[in-house]
Amino acid sequence: MKLARDTWLVFQRQVLLMVRTPIWLVVGVIQPLFYLLLFAPLLKQVLGAGSYQEAYRIYVPGLLAVLVIFGGLFTGFSLLGELRAGIIERSRVTPVSRLALLLGRALREVLALMVQAVIITLLALPFGLTVAPLDLLLAYLLMALLALMTSAISYGIALLVRSDAALAPVVNTVAQPIALLSGVLLPLALAPQWLRSIAEWNPFYWAVEGMRALFAGQVGDSSVWQSLLIVSVLTVVAVWWSARLFAERVR
Repeated sequence: MKLARDTWLVFQRQVLLMVRTPIWLVVGVIQPLFYLLLFAPLLKQVLGAGSYQEAYRIYVPGLLAVLVIFGGLFTGFSLLGELRAGIIERSRVTPVSRLALLLGRALREVLALMVQAVIITLLALPFGLTVAPLDLLLAYLLMALLALMTSAISYGIALLVRSDAALAPVVNTVAQPIALLSGVLLPLALAPQWLRSIAEWNPFYWAVEGMRALFAGQVGDSSVWQSLLIVSVLTVVAVWWSARLFAERVR
């Protein structure tokens, strides 16, 4: 109960700070919007889709996944900034638990990424995207778990390297193969067998497959429950790992 209350207090404070600088919303949406406008229309022929509606049902889930993957993995920079400014140090003298200090910030990142995901989904509707409301809510739940996992991983890496100059290349090195092996731009069904075999070891691949099944209205597809199970377990592990590092290294 105390953890939930402390997390809520930290989350509220972080959201208030985020609302005061709305530029994050514009910056976070512009790049995916370019892909939506200038890249997605090419996919009808490439994917052999029967209509633009079908092409967008394949592409938009991948676009949202890459937004969450890259957006979440780069959130460690905000933690480093707060550590340098002494904000975390001052927070530790309060009765708020250390885990709440971490969770409140991670949930702020989840909220920011989900707002961007909703805006991109709404922008895709005029291009022909259609998705059932309940399927969309389940896809957003999967994305929220993914965002929490990537944010926790980013915080953990930031606590290990403790430097902006080191964090950027480390995150880029991690994020690029993860995204490419997830089939976020084009489905890996188009890839050779050896590449598909490697991708099956990538949990983000299963997340993208689950989201595509939901956008296609196939809520009973096995990839949906498989992706929810894999992402849920890895999210718990990532939060535990990050919280342990936070308790050990933030003194």
